[in-house]
Amino acid sequence: MSNLSPLASRTLKLAALIAFAFSLGCQAAPKNPLPAPVNDAPLANISGRQTAVFAGGCFWGTQSVFERVKGVVTTTVGYAGGAAKTATYDQVTTETTGHAESVRIVFDPSKISYGRLLQIFFSVAHDPTELNRQGPDVGTSYRSAIFYTSDEQRRISLAYIAQLDAAHAFPRPIVTQVVPLNNGFYTAEEYHQHYADQNPDNPYITICDLPKIAALKQQFPELFDEHGGR
Repeated sequence: MSNLSPLASRTLKLAALIAFAFSLGCQAAPKNPLPAPVNDAPLANISGRQTAVFAGGCFWGTQSVFERVKGVVTTTVGYAGGAAKTATYDQVTTETTGHAESVRIVFDPSKISYGRLLQIFFSVAHDPTELNRQGPDVGTSYRSAIFYTSDEQRRISLAYIAQLDAAHAFPRPIVTQVVPLNNGFYTAEEYHQHYADQNPDNPYITICDLPKIAALKQQFPELFDEHGGR
């Protein structure tokens, strides 16, 4: 068995699978944004705070997208879908805890709607047709999931997935789970927070995450903010 930490193993794994990662593109974002949700909550009349929790593979890349979205106040990477006692990176990467690497997004509903966040999530943040993996990362902790915090979020999420599937927006069916945030969200270790920003030359970030930021800027220029929810 290797004595490498899971963090070091992730970087070395990419080197071993670099050709595979390039062939997948880590996440083949469409050149144009997906259609906006037909069913969405209207923008609020007054400023406030709401929370969304999304899982879309490695949380480094998901955070690097949403922290650059106008209307997003803060982003935090962590673990959802499992118990508090096993919510550590070393345990989650064993793929036995039930957690998914996730991002908690606090946003102002007067500036951006939940549906628009979903549009970004499906358009540029990950590939929702990959089951229990994203690019070179394999396992249930890398699954695609929406952890809703209200009945309204559940309704909007299910309606949007049905809309995208009906429009054949992807070549394969969407496998994103829509589940309640029953067990809570557990903040990840500090060194994971804003990892992509702090390590832009890391090969994993260069191949898998920087293209997502570029896609966000290209597809959603009106929502792009380089120094947004950080």
